Amino acid sequence: MTEPNYLRVKITPKASKNAILGHMDDEHKTLKISVTAAPEKGKANQAVIEILCKEYKVPKSNIKIISGHTSQIKLIRIDES
Repeated sequence: MTEPNYLRVKITPKASKNAILGHMDDEHKTLKISVTAAPEKGKANQAVIEILCKEYKVPKSNIKIISGHTSQIKLIRIDES
């Protein structure tokens, strides 16, 4: 079993498209993601999970938001196995 990956992301909700925009130039190499969903009732969080599922080719159940559920900055765990 492989170790999980932890990813720090910054979300931009209500954007014009769903996309991974690249890494920020900070100490964490935070990944920037834009989503069209609004930050209400977990819609933006679900959109982020769907984007990461496609990028990492893992099922949704392998991606968990560890912290930042109501923040633009989130810590996400990705289990690849």
